[in-house]
Amino acid sequence: MKNIIATEKAPKAVGPYSQAVGVGGTLYVSGQIPVVPEDGSVPSSIEEQTRQSLKNVGAILAAAGMTYDNVVKTTVLLDDIADFKAMNEVYAEFFGKDKPARACYQVAALPMGVKVEIEAVAVK
Repeated sequence: MKNIIATEKAPKAVGPYSQAVGVGGTLYVSGQIPVVPEDGSVPSSIEEQTRQSLKNVGAILAAAGMTYDNVVKTTVLLDDIADFKAMNEVYAEFFGKDKPARACYQVAALPMGVKVEIEAVAVK
């Protein structure tokens, strides 16, 4: 049975999808863009956008009773692969010694013109 996860501490979905879906001990977190949930603003730099996207992921993890330590896989979408190094520096702040598996792609465009989107899979 699937469990839909929703929290006001992360931005509302901008389309017909859930913030996250839990199945058994696995949580699938939809791609999070760097929207500040309190006011709908979007930071400007890739560093700030990466940090906000990961904070949004963290809020959803918390709503499901998990933390970043539960994350086993992420996918990072960048609108410019030249931002890879700067994104990585911030990304590393959020994960401890045992980093999750990850894929990172450059895409043609992201919702709302943001620079980064991050999705995650976590397990209990």
